[in-house]
Amino acid sequence: MGLKMVGPVIMGYGSDSQKDEYLPRILSGEDYWRWGYSEPQAGSELAALKLSAEREGDVYVLNGSKIWTTHAHWANRMFCLVRTRSEGKPQAGITFLLMDMQTPGISVRPIITVAGEHEVNQVFFDNVRVLVSGRVGEENQGWTVAKYLLEFERGGGSAAGLAVAVERLKGLAREERNGRGGSLLEDPGFRSRLAAAAVRLEAVEMSERRVLAELTSGRNRGPASSMLKIQATETLQLIDELVVEGIAAYAAVDQPASRSPEAGQDFIGPEHGRVGMARYLNNRAGTIYGGSNKIQRDIIARLVLGL
Repeated sequence: MGLKMVGPVIMGYGSDSQKDEYLPRILSGEDYWRWGYSEPQAGSELAALKLSAEREGDVYVLNGSKIWTTHAHWANRMFCLVRTRSEGKPQAGITFLLMDMQTPGISVRPIITVAGEHEVNQVFFDNVRVLVSGRVGEENQGWTVAKYLLEFERGGGSAAGLAVAVERLKGLAREERNGRGGSLLEDPGFRSRLAAAAVRLEAVEMSERRVLAELTSGRNRGPASSMLKIQATETLQLIDELVVEGIAAYAAVDQPASRSPEAGQDFIGPEHGRVGMARYLNNRAGTIYGGSNKIQRDIIARLVLGL
């Protein structure tokens, strides 16, 4: 989230002092960034966020909470959307802040997912004092900054990981049996869906190259980021579905300890099935986070098709 999200935002909207302070630390890995966008009553409807930031001289005093904050229990920095004005259009009262996760008043409560993993959290702010110098962009103009960041979250960098996942899936298909004496790779139905995943991967790769060409020409990626978000997350979910189908009954065995290096517990079943179901469950959120895919299709309809 440092390299892919907040780094480009600081480059585009940050002050010179923010660039000098944060960009080298992002590149070196000294700072582990976490974002604070969603709230209990403001997930897909992000403009409804309520985390208040009252101005007191050169600080903002924050009260409220954020939810689904991935890796907040490890991160030492957060970029956060706060409400600095309640009157008027909701989007016009949002401000973008950078803060230290060790600031007094910040507490993190774990959320255990259906996959049995501690990845996300709820973060609480109790009279947390953040310097105004941590603001990116102008006060009440954070919605513009936030949308710029989302273009980077949605807009690319998925093809390499998807390519690895497809290759693993091919390996699984060569090893697992189809119930008729052959491998899954020889099963016409499974092979057809595997080919569909490979075709989708190629589409993602080509789309990312098109976006890269636009960026190198100095143009904004715009609605192409929505297209890539849809392509990448739906391809990922198709791969996960095929993995679960491929490992069959072993996918239903809950063995969270076998995924922990500290536990030293062997996995019952083929090694390539160890994380299959956990990935499937975790990645169901892919078509929701970062703006649901339905919202992305609406963006494309409005900005590309003019509907």
